[in-house]
Amino acid sequence: MTVIVRDVRPEDAGGFARVRRAALPYMLATAEQTAFDWAHARPAARDRPLVAVTEDGGIIGTAEVSLAHESPEPGGGTVNVFVDPAHRGLGAGTLLLRSAEEHLAERGATTLYSWVLDAPENRSFAERHGYAASREACFLRLDLAAAALPPLQDPPPGVELRTAADFADDPRPLFELDAVTTADEPGDLAAVLDDYAHWRETTWGHPLLDRELSTVAVADGVPVAFTAARTDGLGRYGSGMTGTAPGFRGRGLAKLVKNDSLHRARAAGCTEAFTGNDAGNGPMLAVNGWFGYELGATEVRYVRTLG
Repeated sequence: MTVIVRDVRPEDAGGFARVRRAALPYMLATAEQTAFDWAHARPAARDRPLVAVTEDGGIIGTAEVSLAHESPEPGGGTVNVFVDPAHRGLGAGTLLLRSAEEHLAERGATTLYSWVLDAPENRSFAERHGYAASREACFLRLDLAAAALPPLQDPPPGVELRTAADFADDPRPLFELDAVTTADEPGDLAAVLDDYAHWRETTWGHPLLDRELSTVAVADGVPVAFTAARTDGLGRYGSGMTGTAPGFRGRGLAKLVKNDSLHRARAAGCTEAFTGNDAGNGPMLAVNGWFGYELGATEVRYVRTLG
């Protein structure tokens, strides 16, 4: 069977999301979200989403390809390749990776980063193409329909719970909290959030963000902890980010906001909850274990230096 790789077309969004769900069922993906992400890519990222298609036009593989434009460290690029498990062995992954690497190298990338599910065939593929393993991360799943969630708790004195929807008129305070907590997230490359207009358009306006289910802890009128909820309309709930301002850590606020959000998500009809944590992020792994999340899969960050 002949396989070719090409740039995406608008009509590919549904097939792109389908392959992503089949290859990585622990993350939410919809046609609407995929089309939105393509339309709102930053020019500096030099995004080039790719698809691998068969002779009949069916999409069997995808690649997410971009420069790490939000990092102050130059030369970083990311490439994540997904192949439909039902169509492995046709060479789609190799073709996608080759096209992605050429694109990034031509645009100045010197170090490439890729997430790879921790399975022998996946790790072998990455290592054959010159990538070396580094850190690990965990995908966690919670059976929200059956889980015995911790009882809801009252916030501590001076703290109140709101939803992200309560900030619809002015979400800048949430942006500022997101920027502070993102700055110390574990990762290969530091990330800096400093463009409020772009954040408002692409994060606040993202089609998966569920503002009604996203919970914010507020002290003296200022957001100090939050959990961003994502939903796909299919009963699946994903944690986009959970963070606490540095001066308010150690007070149980991450548990407080996440518990509130999960209870309301279940009441809204969500049946599965997903989240992910860096393997070295002990505090959040402990928080998620407290809720009953279980390990779904492990992924490994692979790195290749070009040249």
